[in-house]
Amino acid sequence: MEFHPRDVPVSKTYDVKDEGGAAEAAEDMVRLGFKGRKGGFRVLMPKANSKLAKRIGYAVTTAVTHGLRQINETRDIKYWTYHHDEGHYAIVLIGSKALEDLGFGD
Repeated sequence: MEFHPRDVPVSKTYDVKDEGGAAEAAEDMVRLGFKGRKGGFRVLMPKANSKLAKRIGYAVTTAVTHGLRQINETRDIKYWTYHHDEGHYAIVLIGSKALEDLGFGD
């Protein structure tokens, strides 16, 4: 089934302006967890500065993976980066099991 990342149900959206905000968002995602969740998380990043957006995206994905490893949680997370709107890029992160349950799996 073909889909766009914006079609993935999201339980929380983070509007991140800098790398510090990326760390806070990732920490919150790890605290809330991916296991048993029916939706994912969306991180909005400023489109005006693509280098900053890349750093934010990298910081979020690596911090989530690291945080899940530290609490011995499964790290089977899927994520996509896309153009969200005029002013933002976005990353959607969701657990593989939730994605499969929603009918978006391979």
